[in-house]
This record gives sequence, structure tokens and C-alpha cells, in this order.
Amino acid sequence: MKKSAAERAFVSLLFAINYYEEREKPCDASPHHFHSNNPNFYLSVLSLIYHFTFPFLSLSKTITHPSLSLSEIPRSRTTKMAKLLMLFALCLIPALASARVIGSPYIVKGCVYCDTCRAGFETSATKYLAGARVRIECKDRDTQKLRYSIDGITDSAGKYSITVADDHQEQMCDAMLVSSPDPECAVPDKGRDRSRVILTGKNGMTNMIRFANAMGFLRDQPMAVCAKVMQLYQEIE
Repeated sequence: MKKSAAERAFVSLLFAINYYEEREKPCDASPHHFHSNNPNFYLSVLSLIYHFTFPFLSLSKTITHPSLSLSEIPRSRTTKMAKLLMLFALCLIPALASARVIGSPYIVKGCVYCDTCRAGFETSATKYLAGARVRIECKDRDTQKLRYSIDGITDSAGKYSITVADDHQEQMCDAMLVSSPDPECAVPDKGRDRSRVILTGKNGMTNMIRFANAMGFLRDQPMAVCAKVMQLYQEIE
């Protein structure tokens, strides 16, 4: 059955939202791989709008054009209906998304590694640390007074997931290294020892999962394999 202009508009909008948001995935083999963010919330909202709105369109058609099907209504009228529905959806989704984040906890995810080659970045010889301690701190923007703090421990893959309560719009929050389980790799790499995380939903960000940049410790002495590893990077450059 041929879809009306309003139905086609909804389908297009669903595809657009499904394609829209991408976010960096931490601790992958390459620090720049991406994965699609889950759009289920938006899709659910659009589905509700669709199922509640089209029965009313059909009822309106029955009253105004009892002898015509919805797809037979003049194109100009169905186009106007489609535009109105899209405008309604675009106005409603941000409001619902904002209501969704109020009072919800955030989940900060990231990883901790040992820079075995003292390269200053992750390499093929990088070792991810299980049992490293990480802290999330939030400080007042004006006074720099500590307002919130919580610690977490990395798992067997060197990844952590820390639940942070409340919204921290008026604060600056950072993930930071606290301690390493490896005595030979326990010196925080300056510049890679902390990562700023935004922990508020009042700036348009609706995903409650926030990713911090990978953080690393420096090994006391580079491993023997590092000469070959660094040579490969130089050849690539």
C-alpha cells in the first residue's frame, strides 16, 4: 500500500535519528573508533506520536472526505499535515528528553593503561591495568571547593564504570588517576592522568553514559619490544 506524505515524513525522521548521534568508544584497539549511540528513547517517542496522531488524521479524513482514503487526499493538504506533525515531534522530543535526565544518575566510563614504551600515547604494546583506582571529582566553578567525589576500580580489561549521583551543572568534573596496581608502572603520565567529563543534562546531552578519555601510567623502564614498536610508528609517519 502506498504511504501518504505524512507517513513518509515519519519514516524519514526515524532514519535520520537512527543515523544522527555517534560517540567515541573508550579503550578500543584504536582510540578513534566510533559506535552509534542508542536512539531507542527517541524512536519510542516518535512511535507514540505516530500511533496517537494517525487515527486522528483518519478521523479528520472521514469527516471532511468521507469518500476518499487518506492517500487520496490532495497532495497539498497531506504535505501540510506532514509538516505540522514533524514540527510537533521536533518540539516535543527535546522537552521529553530534558525531563528524562532530571534526577537521573550518570555513568562515567573509561579505561586505565600502562604506557609500557613511555611513548605518551597508547601503542600496540600498551597494557591495560586491572585493579587501578580512579576518582571522579566535581568542584565549584567559582570557588574550586570540592563538592563531590567518588572512587572506582578498573575491571580485568582495565575499564571502569562509575555511577555519579545528581546533576553537576554548576561544577567542573574530572576523572583522575589515584593509584596503580603495578609497582613498575605507577607514575601518572602528565597530561594523560585526568580527563574532563560533562555531568549535566541541561546542555542538550541526553545520554546518561559519559565517556572519559583513556588515562595512563608510565612504566619505569620501556620494555625490550618497544624499540621495534616505536620504529613501526615512525615508518607510518
